[in-house]
Amino acid sequence: MGHREDLLEGAKRCLYEKGYASTTARDVVAASGTNLGSIGYHYGSTRALMNAAMLSAIEDWGEAVGAALAAEPGGEPGDPLVRYWRRVIGTLDTHRELWLASVEAMIQAERSPDLRAQLADGMEQGRRGLAALLTGRPEDSLDEETVRTVGAASLALMSGVMTQWLTDPSRAPSAEQLAAGLRALAVGRHPGLGE
Repeated sequence: MGHREDLLEGAKRCLYEKGYASTTARDVVAASGTNLGSIGYHYGSTRALMNAAMLSAIEDWGEAVGAALAAEPGGEPGDPLVRYWRRVIGTLDTHRELWLASVEAMIQAERSPDLRAQLADGMEQGRRGLAALLTGRPEDSLDEETVRTVGAASLALMSGVMTQWLTDPSRAPSAEQLAAGLRALAVGRHPGLGE
């Protein structure tokens, strides 16, 4: 790898270990084995490097979550919706740092129009990927309505559930509770839904 790639990998390690706001240029240099001048030469600024690291981390997160959700059931018994949520929640154990990086990226994007635009593109890819996964159709065959309904609702639910698990795992909903709640909402069996 060259300095550019070393810097990106070092910045990602710092992102996972220290977080975006707490990482300094010196931290990245120590983690990457490069020098301070390399940051400016390859990325322009530490902030631009950290933004690139966040985007790369979120791509890693998307790939990890997609792989976990696309895995064949392989003898997993029971309700497919419960299996789906078990897999989503399971990614917190295997990829916690990526979930945290994605949350931190959202916060940092408030002050970085470039990062916000790139995250918006990533969310669109996420909606499309989830819609394809859940409908069993190739991404390029999806109509926009499916992306805006199935994909958007899936991404919103996933983000909300994982935020609960990151914040308060002892009271976060189980896969079984999520499946039951979604089914109750779908059929309108809740007093607040006008039924």
